Amino acid sequence: MEFWSDAERHLVRYSGAGRFVPEIIERAEGSFVFTADGRRLLDFTSGQMSAILGHSHPAVVATVQRQVATLDHLFSGMLSRPVVDLARRLAESLPEPLSKVLLLTTGAESNEAAIRMAKLVTGGHEVISFARSWHGMTQAAANATYSSGRKGYGPATPGNFAIPTPNAYRPDFVGDDGELDWRRQLDFSFELFDAQSVGSLAACIVEPILSSGGVLDLPPGYLGALRDKVHERGGLLILDEAQTGLCRTGDWYAFQRDGVAPDILTLSKTLGAGLPLAAVVTSPEIEQTAHERGFLFFTTHVSDPLVAAVGNTVLDVLESEKLDRRAAELGAHLAAGLHELEQRHAVIGDVRGRGLLVGLELVLDRATRQPADELGAAVTRRCLELGLHMNVVQLPGMGGVFRIAPALTSSFEELDLGVEILDRAIGDVSARSPR
Repeated sequence: MEFWSDAERHLVRYSGAGRFVPEIIERAEGSFVFTADGRRLLDFTSGQMSAILGHSHPAVVATVQRQVATLDHLFSGMLSRPVVDLARRLAESLPEPLSKVLLLTTGAESNEAAIRMAKLVTGGHEVISFARSWHGMTQAAANATYSSGRKGYGPATPGNFAIPTPNAYRPDFVGDDGELDWRRQLDFSFELFDAQSVGSLAACIVEPILSSGGVLDLPPGYLGALRDKVHERGGLLILDEAQTGLCRTGDWYAFQRDGVAPDILTLSKTLGAGLPLAAVVTSPEIEQTAHERGFLFFTTHVSDPLVAAVGNTVLDVLESEKLDRRAAELGAHLAAGLHELEQRHAVIGDVRGRGLLVGLELVLDRATRQPADELGAAVTRRCLELGLHMNVVQLPGMGGVFRIAPALTSSFEELDLGVEILDRAIGDVSARSPR
């Protein structure tokens, strides 16, 4: 077919595996994408974990049509009403002192700006992140990313440190009860850091729920203890809420569960509901110090009015439809359905997550928790054949973990359809697999 031959001839393969989903997507609406041959696929990842209002939401479409016809892009030093309005509204949605906002495009860019700001404000250069982390593909963000993509690109920036990721399903430190002893793990992590550090910590950047790391939710209490250890060493805590921010977990922000506000918050994916919009939010004190020291992050699309207008519309819909509560209700329904599958399929080792960010880990053996990478890939392919798009994360030492992140506008019936297809796919693949 000409399309695929052109794709093979002209596209750079930008994922490590080099594979694209073998479907030509013509359009998308709500919770579904539609292929060139007329198939309808239920989108259980809401695009790249971003389209929280579903595809082609009428309010977003109307905003884009209106805004692109009046004010789309400006010189980066100019301001427009949508930009200031969005900054104010984000500040109003957050606890004090988070009230100073920088609007950018992607998650990597927002993390880049946050790390750059932290280094300038603290005078340090060292950055801590999790060994299962993913924060982006630009320089500082990539250097703080450990889940994949580090090999073959030369030396990383000096001063980057990985600490163990708390994983309740595969604990490395256990207490007398056999459960994850995250306090002992965290103490050990900083003993290692202190042994290697030159005393120049700038920041620790983490996700409240590691998505690419296998949908690993930080244990209650962990975030506060981590913040204290970072502050004791003179660093700032950066929370990357690219996927967890703006209602997906059942709260407006995932850190609200723990009552631990970061020094710097980064938002992206969900803020633009699929369009390229990101934000860095910090305190007036940190912003003032950064400004006095000449903070520079002057980019082509900083403070662009078109996507800022979309961000305001996203907030309108989240507020008017109370999608934080909706995500909590839908998430509980989805988790119940997946736990039912867990009872029927021995290859399901764990179901975890919060709200509408759920992980389902496949294993070959529940007792040993032996990883099942090939099984995960096969189930993904079978789901696609049956009309469900799924994403599986495969990391060393873990089983195939499905990242399930439907739109917050999904119906209960759509979630049930996804669970039904997944049930059939696991059954089909398990029946074919050698025992």
